[in-house]
Amino acid sequence: MREGRMKKIYRIDAEGRALEENIVHRGKLRITLLTPALFRIEYNREEDFVDAPTQAVWFRKFPAVDYCLEESEESLFLETARICLKYNKDSKAEDFLTIRIKDEAGRYIGSWKWTDKALTLKGTARTLDEADGAITLEEGIISRQGYSVLDDSTSYLIKESGELTGRKSIGKDIYFFGYGHAYQECLKDFFRLTGKPPMLPRFAFGNWWSRYHKYTEEEYKALIERFEENEIPLSVAVIDMDWHITEIASGEGSGWTGYTWNRELFPEPERLLTWLHEKKLQVSLNVHPAEGVLPYEEAYDEMAGALGMDTKRREPIDFNISDPEFLEAYFQYLHAPNEVMGVDFWWVDWQQGEKSGLPGVDPLWLLNHYHYLDNGKENKRALILSRYGGVGSHRYPVGFSGDSIISWETLKFQPYFTATAANIGYGWWSHDIGGHMLGAYDEELQIRWVQFGAFSPICRIHSSASPFNHKEPWNYSLETNMIITKYLRLRHQLIPYLYTMNKVFSSEGIPLLRPLYYEYPEKEEAYRMPNEYLFGTQMICIPVTEPVIDAIRVAKANAWIPEGTYIDWFTGMIYRGGRRIDLYRGIGEMPVLLKAGAIVPLNGDEKRRNGADNRDLLELIVAAGADGEFELYEDDGISLLFEKGEYVTTQFELDYRNAGELRIHGANGDLKLIPERRKYRIRFLGFEKPETIWVKRDGTLAELSFYYEAIRNEAVLELEAGVDEEISISFQGGMRLGNNKVPERCFLLLDKAKIEYTEKEKIYNIITKNTCGRALTGLLSLNINAELYGAIHELLLAEEE
Repeated sequence: MREGRMKKIYRIDAEGRALEENIVHRGKLRITLLTPALFRIEYNREEDFVDAPTQAVWFRKFPAVDYCLEESEESLFLETARICLKYNKDSKAEDFLTIRIKDEAGRYIGSWKWTDKALTLKGTARTLDEADGAITLEEGIISRQGYSVLDDSTSYLIKESGELTGRKSIGKDIYFFGYGHAYQECLKDFFRLTGKPPMLPRFAFGNWWSRYHKYTEEEYKALIERFEENEIPLSVAVIDMDWHITEIASGEGSGWTGYTWNRELFPEPERLLTWLHEKKLQVSLNVHPAEGVLPYEEAYDEMAGALGMDTKRREPIDFNISDPEFLEAYFQYLHAPNEVMGVDFWWVDWQQGEKSGLPGVDPLWLLNHYHYLDNGKENKRALILSRYGGVGSHRYPVGFSGDSIISWETLKFQPYFTATAANIGYGWWSHDIGGHMLGAYDEELQIRWVQFGAFSPICRIHSSASPFNHKEPWNYSLETNMIITKYLRLRHQLIPYLYTMNKVFSSEGIPLLRPLYYEYPEKEEAYRMPNEYLFGTQMICIPVTEPVIDAIRVAKANAWIPEGTYIDWFTGMIYRGGRRIDLYRGIGEMPVLLKAGAIVPLNGDEKRRNGADNRDLLELIVAAGADGEFELYEDDGISLLFEKGEYVTTQFELDYRNAGELRIHGANGDLKLIPERRKYRIRFLGFEKPETIWVKRDGTLAELSFYYEAIRNEAVLELEAGVDEEISISFQGGMRLGNNKVPERCFLLLDKAKIEYTEKEKIYNIITKNTCGRALTGLLSLNINAELYGAIHELLLAEEE
């Protein structure tokens, strides 16, 4: 293939050349001002400076930056509103270039020298393969020091044709981020530099089923029908490597790589794929491409001929993704025919190292880059499932975290791992929920993992090939089945919220999961809660990663609750923030704290159908305590037409303090994308019981019937309306925060505790006949179980200022 002849689909839209007015060039040094807090610094003895996009950086055409420049024979000073740079022209390496950074108020808060190593809050890692607990993470761009450095010196350049090419000479090419503790601003500009996160298709946010198991067509159909019978909705069906022939003649490979359907298991692949699509499921196939294409493959003759090989010799086609000719044949003959049959996207399972035909280029990056571009044909949003391939990998969602060990230690590490990936912009990790391999059968561990999975970027159940490592919910005990089913149903309900956060991430650069310090950078506690994270804009999640305490039948999770009022989604408990606290939860509960005024839209479909289309029944969770708002985003979920304005937004507004009402505004945009009318089920959580609830529409006021659950302080009502109507729902006498019904909650806790009945009675009497402070003092005198005391302590003091 002649240079420049790659298909257009493999070319990128990039603007590598910066504005001339942002460039300061002095001999071997070139400085590009991208923002007042972001500088590119190149040092090259040959003065071979680079304007082409690289593997990591695609965009340098930022608006003009205001700066001051002072220069003498010895030095050069550059200053913006956020950075002061000094270049000592004849100095030694350690101080030839220094930078001082300023906060948003212009105060100096730190300094950096050319030889300094930036200490960051970490980023992510290539994989969790064989991880049994914590692993070492790569650096990110977020730092408590107030600055970080991204070294892009060794990455290849991307030509207009879409091919990679090396740099002409060796030099330094770094990006200095001097944003202080404005972490979100830093991340947003990182995306301006490297490319914004793409919009995922809507189906990605439902439940994925995957298992390394040699299914037949009939077994797979029966499996999907069993999920339907149990009303557990799915959106993605993944078929692991046994879709293709794996048992081959000795000396012809390991069987891990393959592209020819195993027709003993799947006699008519297209029939199965069509059936799965009829069930509203998108389909992904696993591929291990490392061994190339062997002569037994159905596509061998065509592909070998296209590559100019003598097909009579029956020599394997070596895998070489860095060769443009192989690359195009790889997609044309191995993948495209399967996509015509109905495969929607590929699970790229690369585990064979970091060397390719281009020295220094990771084949994983090449696979991710070109697979993603290839999957985006025909006005379709692209998607792959693959391991992390380095800086810029957020452009190729979603991330497959690999084959982790089944253990409590692995579960304990994953919330931190997932949220911390925000520090390098990697927002869409997908874990094997429940862990992948080894370990032991543990229903409690599986429950806790599924709970975390429901509040993860992607919820994909998967397991190893062991016949005993099965994760179908109905194969567990009745209680475990019910809890796992509950959370998988909830995950599917969350799609409207998750999809809106998908849009927020792509447009505003705010990841779905991010550490607490993004919102509370000056609070020490925000840096010390590794397993607690922000989940979108409305809530904080604290996954339970410890087993139940046997004596009290609840587990403990330590949390820091920021200032303000928060309400637990599952228990209805009301918390006053600004403190560390131990949260105790039963096996069916996970702490999910809604901020006061939160509004969370859910899919309220009672039929629990597969797929992820825009439904006609929406459920709103509305948290008491403050004003709030939420803008629901919807489009067709699959195409790029949203870029041309084909989408709909619906604004929900809680006027808690003044009017005491919830307003549902008329939808704006392309209304053909959503149903003409919608039913709303609204759960007002944490509210004192109102005497009457009114609905106002078209100037008419009418009373609404509602159900009230006292212990959760929750009023539930339903109504129907046209999507273009303006509706307000008000509480007579205004809206007020409920209370925690402490005696009732303490009774429920004691009722399950494994202690003597007489001891329960003594404890309960102390609780009900004393103030909180006196009760806690009295309980100490009883010398009760320390964890039971802790659980009661939470209940008594949750609402205290």
